[in-house]
Amino acid sequence: MKTVKVPKILLPKQYIDKSKWSVIACDQFTSQVDYWEKLSDFVGESPSTLNLIYPEVYLEKDDKQARIEKINANMYNYLKGGVFEEFEGFVLVDRTMNDGRHRLGLVIAVDLEDYEYTEENDALIKATEKTVVERLPARIEVRKGACLELPHIMMLMDDRSQKIIEKLYESRDFLELIYDFELNMNGGRVKGYKVTNCSQILDELAKLLDEEVLEEKYGTKKPILFAVGDGNHSLATAKECWKAVKKNLTAEQQKNHPARYALCELVNLHDKSLDFEPIHRVVFGVDKKFIDFMHDRLQKLDGKEQIKVVYEDTIYYWNVCDNPSDAIADIQSLMDEYAKKHKNMVIDYIHGDEHLLKVAKDGKGVAVFMPKLQKDGLFDYVVRRGVLPRKSFSMGHAEDKRYYLECRKITED
Repeated sequence: MKTVKVPKILLPKQYIDKSKWSVIACDQFTSQVDYWEKLSDFVGESPSTLNLIYPEVYLEKDDKQARIEKINANMYNYLKGGVFEEFEGFVLVDRTMNDGRHRLGLVIAVDLEDYEYTEENDALIKATEKTVVERLPARIEVRKGACLELPHIMMLMDDRSQKIIEKLYESRDFLELIYDFELNMNGGRVKGYKVTNCSQILDELAKLLDEEVLEEKYGTKKPILFAVGDGNHSLATAKECWKAVKKNLTAEQQKNHPARYALCELVNLHDKSLDFEPIHRVVFGVDKKFIDFMHDRLQKLDGKEQIKVVYEDTIYYWNVCDNPSDAIADIQSLMDEYAKKHKNMVIDYIHGDEHLLKVAKDGKGVAVFMPKLQKDGLFDYVVRRGVLPRKSFSMGHAEDKRYYLECRKITED
């Protein structure tokens, strides 16, 4: 199983407060600076992944380069300062979310040579949504000078028989518990188990590529192993950085260079806790004319369903297609068309109904409640038609996103 590598994982030593170490993904709460300020107050001077990431809420600030340099310096200081302990293996993750449900995952490393984020490709690892290349430069600036990576990437596999992660979880009492703590900011609780005997897991993953299995699932032998659920822009960033690094390496050096791989958490699409939530839109810099434009253009498509839109405490409804993926594509396409002629228009992507209304009200924007995508057809859609429109779905609520925790070296010693 070349696509999956058993990584050398770095975890903070036992004396470090894990509840302050582990923080939410950088691309969450992008319009709520108060969330990040409260988190910073909670973390204080304790070692934390908050000091190793660039929260996107601050991307428009003028101190971008200083932030990046500080992040890279913090990584180096943590690595050389005895913060970490290292082991080779996977991590079985048991995340208890606020509603009490458990989401199981497996921290692995994937070969970036087997991943592509273009709309149509033959890679074994595929993006599920369109990659916004304009979002990559800031992330590339951080990673290209970094000695560590820490993932919020959640990778999906279509293991309908639930024989891989779920079976491993059944034997968790025979594994070493390496962390167990409450996550900050209403993130629930997380446990991690060390997995050092990885060969059987690799064999089971390889079986997902059997031609008979593919034919039964998708009606085609076109191979797909994983699809990116969350964190595609981080994975795309890792890919671009690897492409730059390998230019200066021989073929032999490329084989095992740490930058060739990316750490992620693998989750079964059929995990019972895994829900797809819509990613709503808040549109700033527009007025009622935008609402009328969208209404009129969508009306012509003769949609059979409706979505709700709120602006200045008034509720509107737009007719959309009853196929959620097509509806999302129609809405995003028309928004992009309108933005070309209205340069002050800004779209923000929001998780959760309450967050949507608050952000829209505070910023005097238009709140657009997007359709909900059904997860069961995701792999079949990606195999047959390529990527969905950007920000088509979210795996759970914002607080349920992956928290940064495990790290890995991406430079050679």
